[in-house]
Order: sequence, then structure tokens, then C-alpha cells
Amino acid sequence: MALEEKTPDAAAVSLTDRYVRREGRVLISGVQALVRLMLVQADRDAAAGRNTGGFVSGYRGSPLGTVDTTFASARSLTEPRGIKVMPAVNEELAATAVAGTQHMLMTGRARVDGVFALWYGKGPGLDRAADAIRHGNLQGSSPAGGVLLAVGDDHTAKSSTLVVSSDETVASLAVPLFYPADAREVVEFGLHGFALSRHSGAWAALKIVTDVADASRVVVTDELARDPILPPLPDVPGGLHFRWPDTPAEQEARHHNHRLPAVLDYVRANGLDRALHRTPASRIGIVAAGKPWLDLIDALHLLGLEEGQLQALGIALYKPALIWPLEPASLRDFALGLDRLIFVEEKSGLIEAQAKAQLYGQDGAPHILGKRDADGDPLFPATGELTPESIAALLAKLLTLPAGSQEAGALLADQASFAAPVALRRPFFCSGCPHNRSTVLPQGSRALSGIGCHGMASMLRPNHSGFCQMGGEGVHWVGLAPFTDEPHVFANMGDGTYFHSGILAIRQAVAAGVNLTYKLLYNSAVAMTGGQPVDGELSVEQMIEQVAAEGVAGIVLATDDPGRYPKGHPARARVEKVVHRDDIEALQVELRDRTGVTVILYEQMCATEKRRLRKRGKLAEPPQRVFINARVCEGCGDCSVKSNCLSVEPLPTPDGVKRRINQSSCNKDMSCLNGFCPSFVTVEGGTPRKAGGADPADLPAPPAPVPLTADPVQR
Repeated sequence: MALEEKTPDAAAVSLTDRYVRREGRVLISGVQALVRLMLVQADRDAAAGRNTGGFVSGYRGSPLGTVDTTFASARSLTEPRGIKVMPAVNEELAATAVAGTQHMLMTGRARVDGVFALWYGKGPGLDRAADAIRHGNLQGSSPAGGVLLAVGDDHTAKSSTLVVSSDETVASLAVPLFYPADAREVVEFGLHGFALSRHSGAWAALKIVTDVADASRVVVTDELARDPILPPLPDVPGGLHFRWPDTPAEQEARHHNHRLPAVLDYVRANGLDRALHRTPASRIGIVAAGKPWLDLIDALHLLGLEEGQLQALGIALYKPALIWPLEPASLRDFALGLDRLIFVEEKSGLIEAQAKAQLYGQDGAPHILGKRDADGDPLFPATGELTPESIAALLAKLLTLPAGSQEAGALLADQASFAAPVALRRPFFCSGCPHNRSTVLPQGSRALSGIGCHGMASMLRPNHSGFCQMGGEGVHWVGLAPFTDEPHVFANMGDGTYFHSGILAIRQAVAAGVNLTYKLLYNSAVAMTGGQPVDGELSVEQMIEQVAAEGVAGIVLATDDPGRYPKGHPARARVEKVVHRDDIEALQVELRDRTGVTVILYEQMCATEKRRLRKRGKLAEPPQRVFINARVCEGCGDCSVKSNCLSVEPLPTPDGVKRRINQSSCNKDMSCLNGFCPSFVTVEGGTPRKAGGADPADLPAPPAPVPLTADPVQR
């Protein structure tokens, strides 16, 4: 049936189509594709008469920061299918729980035959979970279960404290790694990952970069149209899957001698690696996978090279689905007989290195170019990210192209040489952010930063150091303190990090006996990834009890509303005192002279979360609004200094630059009132006027949809 005939009636379209439609087309993002993947796998098992369950666990982090909330929004679909979604305290424990789902033979009372399990986390989370993943992968999956890792890579540190590419880490764990180019391939390769894991006993992984996770695409929903081909397995006593008892030496031998070869057999049997335009006349091959594949297709288009021209020029393309381990037979069929083989990869040359090892010494092996050109000079960079323009400019130098294509390549290279550096958006605290107040330091003090919104202080405020890994906040001081006369430092830590692993850092600081004050910032939400609660129960009272049990020398509670902790409140019995947030500077001066580890528990709700709750009617809207009378304002800027708030904006006037309050972004923190200024006006019960909306009849008609090919490689 043609794609146009499968297009649903507009009246029948629903937001759940992206998850439940099994024919036609849907619009879906890379993160939503992970939810669809689990649902389709459950439906596939049900259609085959398998009695299975599903399990999802991990820890949020860009570019997979909204996986947990996306699954939560689809709870009405996952629960009836027996899919249990359980965000974990941290990535390591999530991987351990995922490994436990494959231990079906250890229980005699299982309600299902197997569990297909999905772990998710960003690159640093993979590093943290590596030991658990290595154990689980070598122990193996169950025949009716299977394990898939969704690894989020941030190649440009868009929302990370360091550039992350996890290819070599996954390979070092001996986990087969798929690299999807778009949301459709997240589902397609994910289904193959589960099938491969069940078949071979090995775990599998998806590399999901920011451009794939964040992007939405219209995709064809025919994943159930094809069943995986399962090639014969070697006759190994006891099989390839999880067993007990088992020894480390036996696990290693089974995994490398039998499971990984079975993985390659699966890839080859299912034709997952694709060759395009390969003919006996081909002389040049270009290899790319994942995001660089789409960049390569766009680059060829920029050079004016379409399908017919590529074939006429002797240029063939190769797209591996599994980038580690690289399937050798299909690669040899493609590469042998070519003159040159060009690898287009971001970061490391993982595919290129494997291809060199596989093709070395073979008759008819091509000359390989990738990270280095024929003269050994750098070619495709191992830093930053590739773009269609940069790829096109490099290919134009490597290929013998028609005059028009050469001119296009030269123009792109010329543009690149004169292009301004990419403008980086400087991060800043949201209006009313509690970290904007809590991270202020007294004169002469220094603070250590960590992971979380408060980490922006290291970019915006003086005397704040750089980052550490999540859960290491303050421990830099343990190594530095014995070798300096600096008597004391502060360390910022959010409640999400504290719950994830940060309490261990406090324990280490206490054990080391250093002079350090932790500012624990309790804002009741993991604000950087969407305002989720921590994955468990955590209250101010619990944090106070826990840090007291660790043996800290003193605890003080600072809050924007001391009235929440009246006389007799349980929190008051465990802290030295409760102070208003306005007294935070004097409190820090007092504690920095104390010996040992002290704690300021700074409690104030995340301003953005307050805004969300107010919009949903779950939190009362403050009756008071603040305005600035521009006729009275003298433009001194004291309100900006006192509040450091984005909603206090410059206002150009004929009399100079004044100040105004942006009513749209103001979260009603009222810190700007701390400045002494007669131009401030507070209004009780007033609401800003809103402009009328546009008449739908005045809007232009939407453009006609572009026909979509069913072949994702051709796209």
C-alpha cells in the first residue's frame, strides 16, 4: 500500500499515535522513540505468544534528560503491557537492577519467562555504571529477556561539564554498539538490539547523540512487518546465556569466543549494514554511521551529487548499523577492489580503526583515509562536531568532481575560513532561582562547584572553582587542604546530587577531617532536566538526620520563609538555628571559622518549578507584583546588583538607561526589593494586560506535505 493511502484522517490523529500506531506515519522524537521501542517489543512478544515483562531504569542526563518524564506520560500504555519503569538513585544501581532482570533461573516463582530491560544514562553515567555493566554483560542475558543500553552522548557539551563520546568506553565493556541516525532507527536498531541480546546472550547498546534525542521526525511505523533472522548458534555446553554457578574465566571465554561471533553472524544474517551504489566500476567508498551519515548525505547534496552522479563517478556509500564490533564480511565485500575508502566519523575513528585491522594484508584492500589524509595530516577532526558544510568542503578536496561540485566545495571551504566562531549562549540563573542567592560568598572566601544549576556560579561569580564529577563535590579540597595555608572553603551541592551520590562526598570530607562548609541546596526538584523529583523520598528533615549521622560539626537551616519551621518543628531540634536567607552572608562568615565539616541546608523551592505549579493551579499565585516607575528610576542598577535577576532589564529612555521588571519572566522572588529605591512600586492583585491573539482566518494555509520515502537510508 502506498504511504499516501496509509495517512490517517486528521480527525483521527492523537498524540498517542507516536506510540500505538503500527502502520502509516507518526511524528516522534528520539527520546519518545525509546518509549515506542519498549511498547513495540511488548507487542511483538505478545503476538508471538511469549510471556515477557519489560523493565526500564536509569538516571536522567542530557541528551536523555527527559526519558523518565516521557515514560511517565505514557504510563497508561506501559503498565498494561507489563513494563515496569523505575528511575534509579544513580546509573550504577540502575545497571545493577537491569542485570537482575536477567536472573530468571535464580527464582523458582517467576511470573514471566523473561524480561526485556532498558538502561538509560548520559556518557558520564555510563562511566559510573561501567563496573555494573561489565559484570552484567559478561554474566549474560536470559534467552527470553535481553538488555539494551541507551547511552546519551553530548559531542559539543551542550548541557554537560565536559565533551562526551562513549564509543571506546562501550567497546571496552565488550557491549555491541548500534548508532541510530534518527528516531526511526532508535526503534529499529533497538528491536534488533533486544533480539540480538536474546539470541547471543550479550547485552547491546544504542549511541544516542543530542541531534537524534532532541530532533523530531516523521517516520514510517512498520517495525512489526519484519521478524529478525536468527542464525544458528555454536554448540556450547550450557549455552551462551546467564547461568549459575559460573566463573570469571568461563564468562570471558564464552563472551569473546562465542557471543561476539554470534553477534556478527546476526548482523550479517539480517543485512543491517547497508551498501549503496556499489558496482564493479566503483573506485571510492565513503563510510559513515549515525548522525555523520545524515551529515554526509546533506554534504553530497551541497556538492550537487545525487544518486546517478555518485554511481557515474564511481563513488559508493556504506552505512554500518553496528559500529562495534564491525561486521567484517560485509565490509570486505564492499571495500575490496576500491582504490580509496574514506571514513566520516566524529570524535575518535572507532570504525576506521576496526576496518584497518580487518582489511590489512587483504588483496585489493583500498587506501584508507579518515582522521588522517594520504600525507598523514589531520583530515576529519577528532574534536568538535562535523557539519554537512565541513564534510562537503573536505570531500571536495579528496574527490575528482565535476567543475560545479568543485566550485561548491571551494565556496564552502572559503566560507568556513571566514566564518565567525559559533556563538555560545552564556548560561544564567532563572529569575528567582534559589541558587542565585545561596551561592553568594562573603569577602575572602572561595567555593567549589559541582553538577547542577548551582554550577553556573563557577561561570558567573568570582572565587568559584570549576566542576567535578557528580557526587565528588567538595572532595577536591581533601586533596588540596594538606598542602595549603588556606584555612577553609565552601562547597555547593544540590539535593538531586546529594541523593544520587553526594552524601558519600560529605562522608569523605568528615573522614578526612578538613575544614569545609557544605551548602546543601534543597529546592525539591531536579531542575536542570525538567523539574523531576528525586527518585525516592527526600525531605529537609531526612537530610538533616542523615548529615548529622555522618558526624558533621554543625548544621544550620536557611530558608526564604522561616515561618515554615515554627517552634516545635522537628527540624529545629536537629539544627543549631533557623535563619532567613537574607542572613546567609553573616552565617557563612560565622561557619568558615569553625573546625571540621559544617552544613548549611538552604531550603527554597526551584523558581521554575514554582512557575510550573502555578500555571497548573497546584500552587497559589502571589498577589503581589513589582513594577519600576521609569520616571523615578535613576538607572543606578542597585536593584540588579542586589537581585542578580534576569527579569530586571535595562530600559532605554531619552533620559538614559533605566530599569524595568519583565512581567513575563518574573517568578516573584522579590529579591529586587532588597535594593533601596523609591522607584519600585508593588501592586496587590493586579495582572498584566494580554494582547489579543491572531484570527485563524488571517493565517496562511499550511504548505503541502513533502512525500516521504520508506527507506531511511535513502532519506
